[in-house]
Amino acid sequence: MDEAILAAVITTLRLAGTTTAILFVIGVPLAWWLAQHGSRGKLAIEAIVALPLVLPPTVLGFYLLIVLGPQGPLGDLWINWLGHPLAFTFSGLVIASCLYSLPFVVQPLQAAFESLDRHTLEAAWTLGASPWRAFWNIAVPQARRGFLIAAVLGFAHTVGEFGVVLMVGGNIAGETQVISIAIYEQVETLNYQAAHRLSAAMIVFSFIVLLAVYSWNRRQAGWWR
Repeated sequence: MDEAILAAVITTLRLAGTTTAILFVIGVPLAWWLAQHGSRGKLAIEAIVALPLVLPPTVLGFYLLIVLGPQGPLGDLWINWLGHPLAFTFSGLVIASCLYSLPFVVQPLQAAFESLDRHTLEAAWTLGASPWRAFWNIAVPQARRGFLIAAVLGFAHTVGEFGVVLMVGGNIAGETQVISIAIYEQVETLNYQAAHRLSAAMIVFSFIVLLAVYSWNRRQAGWWR
């Protein structure tokens, strides 16, 4: 495998793993709050979380580039704090990926939490269990299906990113070049053989991810013995 392609694969896996881990830290409490509360602000927050599902990636990438750029509020703060820019760096890619993949983690978790047996949680609270203990000992085990789906979809969606990644990270080999951008670059240089290999690998990866998710869902539903 070409060194540049290998670097793109490593960067992609590193980005997807980092993004998924951060999204679980953010997404689990957010999904729990959305599942347990019915305030007016809930609808607005749900709409904000779901925006990446309908918003063109270039639109989100454009505004992120403004915010993360040297003249942007977060970009300027980052430079003053750490001494280097945020846009066109791996750190900038992580921030953009977290925002773009947020609904793919939050929505499965929210659905899993909403399907929990409320009476079991209330019984635990009645018996003196703290909300934190009831969450970890009751909610999390019962929602394991949602956790797995969120992890798989969050990771896979980040692997397939293109528009947001290109806008915020550019195409810097070994730093911000991911597989989707590497495919685009190979096509631009008319290296269709390399583009075919990478594209075929992405198709196989996507198929395996979907097959794993559907198989898990059916097993959990008790359709398979």
